[in-house]
Amino acid sequence: MPLPQLTIYRHDLRKRSLITLAGEIDLESAPLVRAALARCLSDGIRIVDVDLTVVTFCDCSGLNAFLYASQRTTEAGGILQLHNPPSALGRILDLTGCGFLLLGPPLGHLPPSLEDAPAPAVPAPPHRTVPLVAVVSGDVR
Repeated sequence: MPLPQLTIYRHDLRKRSLITLAGEIDLESAPLVRAALARCLSDGIRIVDVDLTVVTFCDCSGLNAFLYASQRTTEAGGILQLHNPPSALGRILDLTGCGFLLLGPPLGHLPPSLEDAPAPAVPAPPHRTVPLVAVVSGDVR
């Protein structure tokens, strides 16, 4: 069985961590992403920034890993934000309506640590670029 084509780098600064992912996030590598993000919480990290600049592919299993980690981080009183997602993942986030949960400001504009800042407000959902279409199954006349 070949090794997953994903590299995970972690850089900690006090109670904040920057996770840089490089490669493909799919069914085989999503558990690695989930474990790396869970490890941040178990190490006491409460602000997790995930840089996706060099991610070449991400399917729904990667999205599930991010949503799961976001939920766990929020429950622990922290923040998980994705930065610079590839265009395909950006479209998936837009289509599923969950981009507002995960997308943070560009990495050059990171907010202060949780110790210095009030709790973040939940941003408004992004404007949909694809119109909603009614879907009806069966023979409709």
